[in-house]
Amino acid sequence: MLASFLRANVEERVPSATAIVLLQCLRVFAALLGGQSFFALTFDLQRLSLLHIRFLSDSLAAYHRTELPHTPVLHTGPGRKVLPCLYLHLLTRVGIKIGSALPNSPTRPPPRNDMADLQPWAVALIAAACAVAGLYLTWRVVLLLAPGWYRSMVKDNAVSVDDFVGGPPDATSALKSWILCRLNVGGRVAKKEGYPLKTEDSDKVPGLKVTSRNETGSTSSKGASKPPVVVGTIRMGFGHHRIAYAATSWGLGGSGDNDRETWFHDFLNIDSEEAQMIKDTDKLYSKGSRLASELGGVVEKFWGSLTKSGDEDSLRVTYQFSEHMLPLINSLDKNSPIIATHSMVACAAVAAGFKNVINLVIDNHAQWFVVVPGALNLVQGPSNYHSFLKMGVPQKDLALAGHWIPRDLVEGIPDACARRTARRKAGKPVRIIIPVGGAGAQRKFILNMIGSLSGLVSEGKVQLFLNAADHAHMKKAFIGALKDNGMDYDNVTDMKGVQAFKKNALTGEPTKGVTLFSYDDYFTAVATTDILCNIADVLACKPSELAFYPIPKLMIRRVGDHEAYSALRASELGDGTLELREVPMVVKYVNLFLTTNLLEVMNKSIEDNNKIGLYDGCRNAMRLALERSEQM
Repeated sequence: MLASFLRANVEERVPSATAIVLLQCLRVFAALLGGQSFFALTFDLQRLSLLHIRFLSDSLAAYHRTELPHTPVLHTGPGRKVLPCLYLHLLTRVGIKIGSALPNSPTRPPPRNDMADLQPWAVALIAAACAVAGLYLTWRVVLLLAPGWYRSMVKDNAVSVDDFVGGPPDATSALKSWILCRLNVGGRVAKKEGYPLKTEDSDKVPGLKVTSRNETGSTSSKGASKPPVVVGTIRMGFGHHRIAYAATSWGLGGSGDNDRETWFHDFLNIDSEEAQMIKDTDKLYSKGSRLASELGGVVEKFWGSLTKSGDEDSLRVTYQFSEHMLPLINSLDKNSPIIATHSMVACAAVAAGFKNVINLVIDNHAQWFVVVPGALNLVQGPSNYHSFLKMGVPQKDLALAGHWIPRDLVEGIPDACARRTARRKAGKPVRIIIPVGGAGAQRKFILNMIGSLSGLVSEGKVQLFLNAADHAHMKKAFIGALKDNGMDYDNVTDMKGVQAFKKNALTGEPTKGVTLFSYDDYFTAVATTDILCNIADVLACKPSELAFYPIPKLMIRRVGDHEAYSALRASELGDGTLELREVPMVVKYVNLFLTTNLLEVMNKSIEDNNKIGLYDGCRNAMRLALERSEQM
């Protein structure tokens, strides 16, 4: 019955313009993707025939009465009619026998060129259909090829990231990893041979050896009885460097249980093509951080989502980039324990063949790219430990250590907390350190905060220690804000001045309500905040590595969403606030410090945390590195 109905409509109905356009589009798709497979995938014509009989008959009639060029055909056998693929598919789906010819109609119009009669919108629709079909076909072909590209890229890797994360990537992940790696390194072939290195005594930290490239062409060796403890880092922002110096402090002096030299090995201190690749990557990250902080809104939201989306592919890309960093570490003694404060350093060390690699995991938000296969990954808090286990990180590669804090701050906790409590009870001004991070972000927020606190400073209730670090633009911005608010200030510009300021502040008060710290050298810029923590009452900072420091903290507006979890950690431990995203909330907390016992409660929490070893993360990292070396 249905076949008879369609035959009647094919002979009697005049095809509409809509049907012609539809058939033109469908013909294009059929030609590109194969008529039968395309329509079998996209339409259920049996269901369509029940719902839209007249529309279907329009389409069949139009197809039957018009002869369009370049139509795929199917020979149904000797002596049988040659039918276009689309026509054959439609007829067989609705029950018309293959090869049965439709009766000729004496009223059928002669063949004509319907493309010439189409409206511009119809031509545009057909072109769009071609483009969509072409893109779809290209996408499917690329996905088909992507796993092979990925396998070719990782075939020479020293470590299998896929085994670590639970299996190989699907086609989409393989393509994403391959593209990101190509963007990072292009078609560059990774080098293996290490650059010759030399060590020199640090002019900043007594007893510390600092590595650099040896232009004479041979790696220097002083003939030490045991390989050194190498603390590896990358100067990307201040955080990784700060943690590295904290780790080295536990390998120097003290109890004398370390009979090895401690080397500070910064990848960027080795002048090379590889170091420049890292610098270029860091510039993009720093620029993104500054834009997100300054613009806010959609930009901040987008940047925040990027900083907390570290899936398995992020580790694949990080490790693959690290394979190109082997020349920066391959000249070191493979028996040396490596304490890495950047996952890229740990990845490179594992790839180079080091067996005792300890990776200090940053932040309090579990992401794949901050852990390293083949290394012992130490985390600062239990929630991170739980999260990594849940993600699938093997237990043998994971341990809970504590916060990354330098020796002098940990050992000075009892005295520092006692001084802060005594100052508050005596009604002394609240001293607030406001440091700028390595990316130089948060300018707008901090300047607004300074203006909002200017009244309390002029009343003698608050003192501000502003660390502009080595950022010339932040120094200029600070000076402008201070002048605009009529605030007088002193300026400290070198390490000698910082040490003198600290010594005076232990027993007296600064001469002015605001002290600006600004430098030309990187080390003093990083170290100043650590030095001032023992004499300050409050640290006002974004929830970065400083969120874990043993000092009462105002956790101001974050730069990336991953930092929010560090503020939560500080708040739950009692030594910091939740994230304060607006300046009025910062001012409200400062007033709470002045009018309540909140600072005393925070200092009591710090003392209690210290008793259970919560701030001993770097001490434990150094201990584990030495113990593992003795066992190997």
